Amino acid sequence: MLIRIDAESARPLFEQVASSVRGDILAGRLVPGDRLPSAREVAEALDINLHTVLRAYQQLREEALIDLRRGRGAMVSASAAPLAELASDVTALVHRAASLGISSATLAALVTEIES
Repeated sequence: MLIRIDAESARPLFEQVASSVRGDILAGRLVPGDRLPSAREVAEALDINLHTVLRAYQQLREEALIDLRRGRGAMVSASAAPLAELASDVTALVHRAASLGISSATLAALVTEIES
């Protein structure tokens, strides 16, 4: 597993870490039961603050994508399995929106509005 960040991006680092893990789950590179590196290992590897990684892991926990267990670390949760199943549907929707000239930001706003 390779967590990717862009130090030059305006996007907060914790969001980039969470997005990278989310992307690996979506792509099927991480499956339920897989262990994530410890927050300390990620922080050291990326040369970022430990609390930044912990905040990303907490966000993923709130999304029910990972389980955090004291002494055992972070693992991809069983409830993350449907995310990988939706990958092709989401990809098709994004491509369809692009073909209609709809930006990803507009598409995201539409999905958020429908969810509400």
